[in-house]
Formats: sequence, C-alpha cells, structure tokens
Amino acid sequence: MVEKQEILTQEGYNKIEEEVEYLKTVKRKEVAERIKVAISFGDLSENAEYDEAKNEQAQVEERIVKLENILRKAVIIDESQIDSNIVTIGSTVKVYDTDFEEEVEYTIVGSAEADPYNGKISNESPVGSAFIGKHKGDNVEVQVPNGVAIYKILDIRR
Repeated sequence: MVEKQEILTQEGYNKIEEEVEYLKTVKRKEVAERIKVAISFGDLSENAEYDEAKNEQAQVEERIVKLENILRKAVIIDESQIDSNIVTIGSTVKVYDTDFEEEVEYTIVGSAEADPYNGKISNESPVGSAFIGKHKGDNVEVQVPNGVAIYKILDIRR
C-alpha cells in the first residue's frame, strides 16, 4: 500500500514542526508534573486527577505521533513555482460568493494544514477541489448540502 503524501506549504510545515516541539518540550513536562502530583494524593483506584492526567498524556502522545507522521510524509509546495493565472495548492483566491453577496478570500492548502476559520481550505474539500484548475473570471459551481453555491473568481495570487 502506498502511503498518502501530505501536501504542505513551507508555512504549514513549520507550524506543525513548532507544535511537535511544543508538545515534546513543554506539554509533556506539564502533564508529567500533573501525574506526579496526582500520584502524591495516594490511592490511584479512585484518583480522578490521576485518570485525567493519564488521559491527557495519551492524547499528547497520540498528537505527537500524528504530527510526526504528517511531517514524515510531507511534500512541500515550492510557492515560487505557483502560477498566479490558475488556482493550485498554495494559491490565495479572492472570490465573490453569490449566495452571501460578499467577497471572500481563501488559501488552498493540503488537508493537513486546512484551517477554515482562518481562510485556509483543503484542496480535498468540496470548495477547494472545485477551485483547483480554475482561472480569474471563472464562475465555479460547488455542491453544498442545501444546493449549489456559485463563486466568481476575482483574483488569484501566491
């Protein structure tokens, strides 16, 4: 089985590296200290603080493994090679949303660095995948739960 590559911008790669470093150097120590304090309370069979700290430790370790796997499979997009005439991963696209009658800006990124609340949408999402390969001036129809959303591409930049 071929492993799926994780497409990232350099910024996205750096952000994930920073999170791994934080989890390993800061968060692990905080959780270890909480476990140590909880153990000092004695009987572990009914020690909610201990159980909570152990659960958090498992979550931190799981997150580290997940992020390290993303970094291991990462393919970093050379943003200097992005053609600003066509939407690709790494493009920032200004569109007119006809449903909401407003201009919106999205940056198309790989799924590992998608952050819709900050305008970073995955190339695998319905909207992101519909924009890929389109040009300035194109109208793009996207299937959404309540029908079809129509966007007009106003500008593309890297």
